[in-house]
Amino acid sequence: MQEQEPPHAPARDSSLIRPYARTGGRTTARHDLRLETLLSTDEDRLHHATNDQAAMMRLCLQPRSVAEISALMKIPLGVTRVLLSDLITLNLVAVHEPAAQPNVALLERVLSGLRKL
Repeated sequence: MQEQEPPHAPARDSSLIRPYARTGGRTTARHDLRLETLLSTDEDRLHHATNDQAAMMRLCLQPRSVAEISALMKIPLGVTRVLLSDLITLNLVAVHEPAAQPNVALLERVLSGLRKL
């Protein structure tokens, strides 16, 4: 009589981490980061980061928006904001805020160009 093997638990993907685990349970970012806010860094700062932070920072080697980083990292926007806020606090990424007032002349030229299409 052959012994039956116990049923195996489904394999767990170690890359799937609960969002609250990535942020230590925090849900609020220290910095006000809009979707269009651009962030950048340089390679010199990468050696100051943990593995998880370095992965996010590598995306910022060329300027990227908060929304792009969230999509490329495949993590929720709120979690992305908390993690990026930590990087800003540690001075590992630079923030490039859009101008407070839009350039009206530029917008009018764009609108004119669109109308010609």
